[in-house]
Amino acid sequence: MDRMSRREFLRTVGIGAALAAGGVAALGQRRAEAGSKPNIVLIMVDDMGFSDLGCYGGEVETPHLDGLAARGMRFTQFYNTAKCSPSRATLLTGCYHREVGEKRLDSCMTLAQAMRRAGYTTLMTGKWHLSSTPVQKGFDRYFGHLSGATNFFRGDNTFRLDEEPFKVPEKGFYTTDANTDYAMRFLDEAAGKKKPFFLYIAYNAPHYPLQAWPDDIAKYRGRYMKGWDALRTARYKRQLEMGLIKPQWKLTPRDKDVRPWTALSEEEKRKEDLTMAVYAAMIDRVDQNIGRLLAKSKSLGIADNTLVLFLSDNGGCPFQRTRTPDIPPGPANSYWTYHKGWAQVSNTPFRLYKQNQHEGGIATPLIAHWPAVIRPGSVTDQPGHLIDIMATLLDVTGTRYPDTLDGRELRPLRGKSLLPVFQGKQRQPHTELFFEFAKYKALRAGKWKIAWQKGPWELYDMDADRTELNNLADTMPEKVAALAKRHEAWLDELGRARKKRR
Repeated sequence: MDRMSRREFLRTVGIGAALAAGGVAALGQRRAEAGSKPNIVLIMVDDMGFSDLGCYGGEVETPHLDGLAARGMRFTQFYNTAKCSPSRATLLTGCYHREVGEKRLDSCMTLAQAMRRAGYTTLMTGKWHLSSTPVQKGFDRYFGHLSGATNFFRGDNTFRLDEEPFKVPEKGFYTTDANTDYAMRFLDEAAGKKKPFFLYIAYNAPHYPLQAWPDDIAKYRGRYMKGWDALRTARYKRQLEMGLIKPQWKLTPRDKDVRPWTALSEEEKRKEDLTMAVYAAMIDRVDQNIGRLLAKSKSLGIADNTLVLFLSDNGGCPFQRTRTPDIPPGPANSYWTYHKGWAQVSNTPFRLYKQNQHEGGIATPLIAHWPAVIRPGSVTDQPGHLIDIMATLLDVTGTRYPDTLDGRELRPLRGKSLLPVFQGKQRQPHTELFFEFAKYKALRAGKWKIAWQKGPWELYDMDADRTELNNLADTMPEKVAALAKRHEAWLDELGRARKKRR
């Protein structure tokens, strides 16, 4: 980010004056004083695209997350796996999801188990979407649902408090709020234990069904009457101004399956406006709850020595699975999804969506906030991946990754620590990052990326064309062949790992 853009961003979230008055010097003092292990809060949202947050160019009001970004660091090239449970398996193990048996989490150690070894109290709320239960995988306390999606007001029969079934109240319940309520309760319990905590909050929002509190929805009604074409352009311009993307990365054209906004009738526009207003309200409610969580950490006196990480499990979702077309989105008895028109807005400026291994599916915002270490307003374009979170937390806590756990041989750790990046240094980058889900696959090696949609392999120069509009495969077949060979070798390695587990 250039100096003026950075200064403007800091001013909008109210910390520019503090920096000018000696905030950087105070930061250095906090760094010097930081010696104890930090508390760790890891927050993952569900089906939220790269550009939805205000600090990533979106128009959704996210002041608490924007504030974390302004006081911390934003990553512009961080990757997930483009799908819900694979991202969770990868995040929690530091290994690629296929090599740990997808949801089964075989031959691996979870973040909770690692942090428990490091002397932490381990806490979780929210969506699990993996085999077994969080308590069985190292968490001391758990509240949430084991399922991959749930009714936000009514819940489902997979809700648990620790290992016990939890009956969702008939009134006044909203899943996003409840996840925070229990997280705060767990923090109060942990406060008396005189040891650090690791808290993982996996909000189900804004995953479908699109359901939100009426007041939150009303805040956004009419805002999306501008339509997906105008809103994508506006987000793209803000991203350029913020320095999050390069000018040579052109905005992707409207998906061929999406009609021009001007072709919709007024009634269709109003329905689409409501659909996206509910989606925005769900993100807004997550931000409100993060504000509550930050206030709790401040009241407990732990804010300065807490590392907060925020990211999404995949890009915006294109699946049209609406079940109640006669009931508008929002209330508990509705079941709506948004579709490619709005998912493409969420993923601005990138191509494609959740499940695809093009940038629209795998690019996530990552916000890192740690007053003792991270310089306020930092932006990094160093590539990273979910596999890096385990290595980072091990590094931050001074914990060794073991060869075995409970008599079982563990898969090797795949990630690299992000701590040097937090410290403003250039870390040794990954030689290669691999991606695969179902028939979709990709590999990134330095500035080069190959991606498979329907075949054949496509080739892109990520420095010049991260929006993947200029396929170089025909002009550089040797490069494609070499990278494709590496991807096949990786798949073979994972296949051998699966056979070994059996």
